[in-house]
Amino acid sequence: MCGITGYIGSKKTYEVLLDGLRRLEYRGYDSSGIAVQVGNSIKFLKRKGKIIELEKSPEIKNMVGTMGISHTRWATHGIPNEINAHPHLDCKKEIALVHNGIIENYHQLKEKLVREGHKFISATDTEVVAHLIEKYYKKNNFESAVVRAIEDIHGSFALAIIHKDSEKLIAARRGSPLIIGVGRNENFIGSDVPAILKFTKKVIYLNDDEIAILSPNNIIVKNLQGKIIRPKVNEIKWSLDQIEKGGFKHFMLKEIFEQPQAISNALSARIINNKIKLDLKINPKNLQRIFLVACGTAWHAGLVGKYIIEKLTRKSVEVDIASEFRYRNPIIGKGDLLIAVSQSGETADTLESIKLAKHQGAKTLGIVNAVGSSIAREVDEVIYLQAGPEIGVASTKAFTCQVICLLLFALYMGEKGGNKIEKIVIKDLQALPKLIKKILSKSKDIQKIAKKYVNAQSSLYLGRGINFPIALEGALKLKEISYIHAEGYPAGEMKHGPIALVDEKLPVIFIANDDHTLEKIISNMEEIKARQGKIITVTNVAAEKIKKVSDDIIGVPKTSEIISALINVVPLQILAYYVADLRGIDMDKPRNLAKSVTVE
Repeated sequence: MCGITGYIGSKKTYEVLLDGLRRLEYRGYDSSGIAVQVGNSIKFLKRKGKIIELEKSPEIKNMVGTMGISHTRWATHGIPNEINAHPHLDCKKEIALVHNGIIENYHQLKEKLVREGHKFISATDTEVVAHLIEKYYKKNNFESAVVRAIEDIHGSFALAIIHKDSEKLIAARRGSPLIIGVGRNENFIGSDVPAILKFTKKVIYLNDDEIAILSPNNIIVKNLQGKIIRPKVNEIKWSLDQIEKGGFKHFMLKEIFEQPQAISNALSARIINNKIKLDLKINPKNLQRIFLVACGTAWHAGLVGKYIIEKLTRKSVEVDIASEFRYRNPIIGKGDLLIAVSQSGETADTLESIKLAKHQGAKTLGIVNAVGSSIAREVDEVIYLQAGPEIGVASTKAFTCQVICLLLFALYMGEKGGNKIEKIVIKDLQALPKLIKKILSKSKDIQKIAKKYVNAQSSLYLGRGINFPIALEGALKLKEISYIHAEGYPAGEMKHGPIALVDEKLPVIFIANDDHTLEKIISNMEEIKARQGKIITVTNVAAEKIKKVSDDIIGVPKTSEIISALINVVPLQILAYYVADLRGIDMDKPRNLAKSVTVE
């Protein structure tokens, strides 16, 4: 959600902070702001809208101090405007802070602080933290005032804080991600790696209820009891080029085209002589049930994973949306495995689901992209996607790599459980990067199809079996970046409601594979055609029946049924991209959306 950057050093502070904010735009935001310690005062500037509104303000060049913080806000409490934008300050304007998260008891704290004489100007939950620090601040006790304020807070937070009289920059976290960038004679704070990657590849991941005290030449990490922690300094493997567009119009398009390489990376050193090599201690013979928990696109990957795991291991799998799982008092415990799927590794509901499962005695496995993320550190074991940074809000290469990792897990568990290895699946899996390159080479043909449907008001995506979740994912991609209503449905359920939507204006996207459901899919297509719906078919079949009822066909290579999901999703990503682009939408920054949902 919100993006945080902080800097202490000798560079022009506002330039470092703005660079970091630009690299965090994918997180979603509606306003931005900056505060810098200049002499013995705090100068701050806040603007509604895009970061460019900050950049073009003449006052920005007055932010010339050597310590500061900045923020992009995604509104939770209070409408988007300059007053509610961060940074927030205390009554005397001596303390400035930025915050990601939600202060659950802010109403009670605010009422008490108002009675004590504090003056509030915003409608945010964040402002109470600035006033709490002010309340506890005595001369030269900045650090202890921050700790006392944190002790009063219920909820989640990532905080970066400065005081006009202190030469220290303080960061703290609980539940929301925050990293410290380790530089030479300078140090950094960021919500995510891209914010600081231009300046350093060395990072410290703060744990819950830890604070970091930064000076240009030193970083001290403590817990709330004052005990000094010796944090691990991690080396980021990403390059700066990986978080640039590299000649593509949008990050989303770049990441669609990166999928062959991302898949190769995900498979690298994990298949040797038709054997799956995963460094896991899980024994399938000791497992009763498997729970897959995720949100959004990762949930769709989980639905594909259920199909694959059950087929290859004969283990029962439940798939839950994390925000539902954690509140339904799930029956999970010893002998069960919870698999948490998340690109960022910071999804709040997924993280809480892991904690719940562990508390009830279940084992946990994370499938994440971000090394060192909260989920990666919370689970018992982890499989990394190895997809590289994904900046586009609409997930593409992370989705395919999530399915790849779930498939590798299923093959591994099947082998360990004594099941026959599916050599044809392994062969087709290794061929997948080349097959996807073939689809990408036809992207201009898909663009031509997109032009026909750019003005559609609604659409329907239909698939069966393993491709039902692909229909859901295709619909999600279209709706989140083009703002066209789209609904994914099992094709077998079409006559139980969705067929009522069909008329001559409705595009219906079918996934028609050469498998045991093909004749039923073709029957569904004929029913749509009889009602004058427009049919786009993604298919690996050159059947005359399909040509007859389809208005447009996107041909894909043939492969085994399990691999087909990974083939069929790619043209749906491309179709959604071009529809959004033709509608003039910046799909890297879709309205109201953020890359990772780090608060409830």
